[in-house]
Amino acid sequence: MRKEECFYLGKIVSKFSFKGELLIKLDTDDPEHYLKMESVFVEYNKNLIPFFIEKSSLQRSQLLRVQFEDVENEDDADDLLKCEVYLPLSELPPLRDDQFYFHEIIDFLVIDKNFGKVGKITGVNDSSPQTLFEIDHQGKQVLIPVNDDFIQSIDKKNKQLFVDVPEGLIEMYL
Repeated sequence: MRKEECFYLGKIVSKFSFKGELLIKLDTDDPEHYLKMESVFVEYNKNLIPFFIEKSSLQRSQLLRVQFEDVENEDDADDLLKCEVYLPLSELPPLRDDQFYFHEIIDFLVIDKNFGKVGKITGVNDSSPQTLFEIDHQGKQVLIPVNDDFIQSIDKKNKQLFVDVPEGLIEMYL
C-alpha cells in the first residue's frame, strides 16, 4: 500500500497499559466511525506496515485505545510511539454533494464571487491554526481560509469551488 492511496487517520500519542495498548489521537469529526476497524497502516521507518486490531475503544472523544496483534508489552508499544496511522482511501465515509475531502479538491478551479477565477488548488495546509486552501494564481500563491462562510458551493463534476471571500483578501497576495 502506498501513502498516496491512503488518508491520514491520526497519530499514536502514548501507551495506555503495560500490555502494549496504545492511544491514537484521531484526526476526524466522527471518531465512532472508526471503532470497528480490523486493521490500520502504521508508518514505520517510512513504510506503511499493516497492524491488525484485537480490540479498540474510545477514550475521551478523540483518542482511540487499541490493542494491536503482536504488540504485547511496553517495549513493543514504545517502538510505535509518535508513528502516524493511515487507512485506504476506500475506507473514507461517503459525503454529501456539498462536502469534500481535502485530497479530492486538488486541481479544482477556485472562482470568487467578486474577483472571478482565482486559480487552481495546489494543496490544503492544515498544519496551521487556520486551515488554508493553497491556490496557484499565475505563479503566485494565494491562501484562502477553509471557512464555511466563504465557501458558496462546489461543483465536483466540473472541478470548481465557488467562494465569496472578504474584499481585498485575494489582491493582498498579488
